[in-house]
Amino acid sequence: MRLIDLYPAQDTFAPGETVRLVAEIEAESPAAIVVRLTIFHLASVVDTQSIPLSLVAGKQTVSLDWQCPRITPRGYAAEIELIAPDGRVLGTAATAFDMLDRWTQAPRYGFLTDFSPGRGNVEGTLRTLAQFHVNAVQFYDWMYRHDQLLPPASHYTDPLNRPLSLAIIRALIESAHCHGIACMPYTAIYAASPEFYRTHPDWALFHVDGRTFEFAGGFLIYMNPAPGSPWSQHLFNQFDTVLRTLDFDGIHLDQYGDPIAARDSAGNVVALDRAFPAFIDATVERAKANRTDAAVVFNCVGNWPIETVSHSRADFMYIEVWKPYTLWRDLWRLVVDAQRLGNKPVVLAAYIDPAREHNVRLADALIFASGGYHIELGEPGGMLADPYFPKYGQMSDALRAVMRAYYDFAVRYENVLALGVRDATRDWPGRVTIDGVSTDFEQTRDIVWPIVREGNGFATISLINLLGIASPEWTEALPAGPTPLGPVTVRVHLDHPIVKVWWASPDGHSPQAIPVPAQTGRDVHGDYLNIALPGLMCWTLIVLEWER
Repeated sequence: MRLIDLYPAQDTFAPGETVRLVAEIEAESPAAIVVRLTIFHLASVVDTQSIPLSLVAGKQTVSLDWQCPRITPRGYAAEIELIAPDGRVLGTAATAFDMLDRWTQAPRYGFLTDFSPGRGNVEGTLRTLAQFHVNAVQFYDWMYRHDQLLPPASHYTDPLNRPLSLAIIRALIESAHCHGIACMPYTAIYAASPEFYRTHPDWALFHVDGRTFEFAGGFLIYMNPAPGSPWSQHLFNQFDTVLRTLDFDGIHLDQYGDPIAARDSAGNVVALDRAFPAFIDATVERAKANRTDAAVVFNCVGNWPIETVSHSRADFMYIEVWKPYTLWRDLWRLVVDAQRLGNKPVVLAAYIDPAREHNVRLADALIFASGGYHIELGEPGGMLADPYFPKYGQMSDALRAVMRAYYDFAVRYENVLALGVRDATRDWPGRVTIDGVSTDFEQTRDIVWPIVREGNGFATISLINLLGIASPEWTEALPAGPTPLGPVTVRVHLDHPIVKVWWASPDGHSPQAIPVPAQTGRDVHGDYLNIALPGLMCWTLIVLEWER
């Protein structure tokens, strides 16, 4: 008998909703067994059940239901054991799931980009994304034109002559919703076709000398998105039509990162860092008029203009990462600075070819440890490798297994990594040390970085291993991963009396929380804990709990 897999039927669950887990099992012959189901929240067991099963010969899927407490937002883990009548354990598997009031509380954003008439595997694609806990997908370049989003017929071609199908878009939306996945249509805040510009030449954005701003050598013309502009009203009307016609869950707004300022047809300066937040807020009003739970997202290309957009009504911060943010530390800094500005979740669009497996793993460790999210998963086996999403790459089986473990881990421990937790790394200089290893966060290589986050009654220390990496930049291919550490003792200087210590890692055999019998002491720097760990591969999480 073989336990093939365990995963949630949906990416996330709503308050009061029954959690359904799916176990894939292969049996050589009919058998009567017991499934021992254990539910964890962080380091605590919250429920155990023994469920009798009668299996038939061959591969089969079995549904296991669990009634979750109405506590949100909250991440859980589920582990099962298949128990033979004689008590032998025939197989084990684990997964994670969470209960959210709204997907934007923990936006595990993905992508879809194939809307061709002959596309297949619609259900399988969305089921796989749910297994990775992706709870929203961006429909990238689904539209007929940037200035006319809906097509004149069911079958149409986009501006790059890709054949697309409105029926496939509807099927993908329907399947996504069956798995609890929200669907966000890509739109561009100021992009129009040359034909549209020639019809409305006074709606455009202009250089000082009167030239229009163009994208890709005239492929698109930039229009004026300032409050009250005719282009803004036109695009808002397009949003209305889309949300009334298709069952999308909001609007994804893109920009191209330049210009920062332009002029309207009368020669007046248009400050785009101010125009964008006003456009976002107006989009929220229009979207919510069509559906009250609509979400709106805006792309801060190159982290611009994060200062003004952070105060808009966008549901979370979305940052497309470009130069000069090329250092590993920049991934942490982008996430935590945006969290501080907007007090919202943060999604990074940092494009890494999945052929660079060591880069992908280390980048996700940094982003997740910082309480952020990474848009990267989407089409079957696909991972974003380029800003033009159809140029995505394919994950190897090994990388796919790593990503599954990392996404499980991020959901399982989201209550100490992301939800209601703030970064405190800058507040802990020199308080986390390892003998013989640098933990100076100002270094960019050959160190172990302690990323520290604090919540109500606890602190988390994510140890990120950068020992031996070939480059301080995430944009440069790594020929190998970090140099693993053997058994280590981590010393943590404290300003709270600690009542419980535990650690976990997505890199080992099991992601379970392991209690640590910490040794206490005092040195010239004050009280400390010594925490013995069996080793460090890429990312290990330590959680310190104190009296609340």
